[in-house]
Parts: sequence; C-alpha cells; structure tokens
Amino acid sequence: MKKILLINDVVGYSHVGMVAMMPILTYLGHPTYNLPTSLVSNTLDYGRFNVLDTTEYMRGVIPVWRELGFQFDAVCTGLMFSEEQAKVVSAYCTDLSKQGTTVFVDPIMGDDGRLYNGITHRSVDLMRQMVSVADLIFPNYTEACYLTNTPFQKEGMSWQEMKEMLASLTDIGTKSALITSARVEGSCCVAGYNHLNGEYFKLDYDEIPVLIHGTGDIFSAVLIGHLLKGEPLKQSTRTAMDVVSRLIERNKDIEDKKRGIPIEKCLDLL
Repeated sequence: MKKILLINDVVGYSHVGMVAMMPILTYLGHPTYNLPTSLVSNTLDYGRFNVLDTTEYMRGVIPVWRELGFQFDAVCTGLMFSEEQAKVVSAYCTDLSKQGTTVFVDPIMGDDGRLYNGITHRSVDLMRQMVSVADLIFPNYTEACYLTNTPFQKEGMSWQEMKEMLASLTDIGTKSALITSARVEGSCCVAGYNHLNGEYFKLDYDEIPVLIHGTGDIFSAVLIGHLLKGEPLKQSTRTAMDVVSRLIERNKDIEDKKRGIPIEKCLDLL
C-alpha cells in the first residue's frame, strides 16, 4: 500500500477536511500521515469559530522530516488559510514532486460562483502554482472557473466548452484533471481528462437535494484511495461518486448536517 500525506485543515467539531479523509484512506489500507494547515474549532457555517493558522508549525516540521528522511508515495493538499501558507505548501509539493511523489491538489477556494471569505485573487494565483506541479487536480466548477479565468455559467456548459476548460487546466501544468459539481448540457456530472490515455469523459449523477458538509473531502479520499491501488481514473471517479451518493442517502436525515457524515459508522459503504 502507498504512504499518503494529507495537507489540510483539522476541524475539532465536524467530520470534514482531514478528519473525514483519514478514516477512509486508512480503511482502504493506505498508511496516512498529516500536516495540518490550521486547527479550526468547527465549520464556519455555525457563525462563530476560532482558527489557529499553523504556517509557522509547518515551517518547522518540513525541515525535520527532510532530516529524518521521511518520504511519501503521494501527497494531497486541501484548504490553505493564507497566501504565505500557500507559498510554503507549493514549494514543498514542488520538492516532493521532484522526488517522485504523486501530487494531488484539491484547490479549495469557493463554490456557487464565489470565492470563500478570506480567499483573494492572489490566493488563486498561488493555487495555480500548486496546480502546475500536480499529477491530478479535482476542483469544483467554481474553482475551475477561477483557475482558468472562465466566466461562471450558472446554467452550465456545453460538452465542448467543458473539454476546453479541462484543457485549460492542463495548460497550467497538471497532468490530469477532474471538475466536480459540473452541469453539462443539462446534466449534473463530474467531467475529466486522463493524460495517460488522452481521454475526456463525463460521468452523470442524480443530484440529491441535501447539503451535508464534508462530502467533497469524502469524494477526494475515496478517489485517491482507489487510484493508489492502481485503478484507472474514470473507474476510481465513478466509485467515489457512488460512495458519496450512498453516504448521503444513508445520512440525509441527520439533524446537524454541518457536522458532516459520521464516517466511522459508514465504512461498510466504501
């Protein structure tokens, strides 16, 4: 199995970010390690929260790991909390990539046509640096629009427009790309490009009208876990989509959806 490093936020009260990803990757058999970008009291949607930016901690950890010779087969980056932090992570991912580490980037920046609070256009520029060294990225449609300077179309895109957007992402430097939460010719889908065979693909899904936090992190973990077992990108994407759908269906009636899915109780669905 592959050793995976997660660079993401740790949320104390919610199954999101790293808290959601680690049980899945461990269950799938991959030794999983972490470098937190921040410690967050709870998801921001509760209205009150406390955040500890761990950039200085990260600055101290990376040279220690280098000295000890720690190596990883793959790294997956998530939410960055400052421009300076994005620079640190981008430089580290560049270094890991040169050593043969597979780099996955989830460029968490926004949704529904808008950037999240605290994310600036400078942050978008820095995210492009991480995308430039990635083997695979999986932005949602909003994030893909910002990365490629493409106008956001709430009604969706044509298949030709979506392929052009995927090509624009690879022009930044990533080898392969997925765009999640997309709408193409009236259908909800995940669209992708696989550099290994030059294939563009579109996988449709039925939207479940329930918002549960952390489902994107679950998608990422399942996707990565299967890819690192040697499964093709299209197949791994479909598997991740189906797992998320089953998890939402089982948990759609939970009272506090901001806490996310109690993934430890649902590992049988993986």
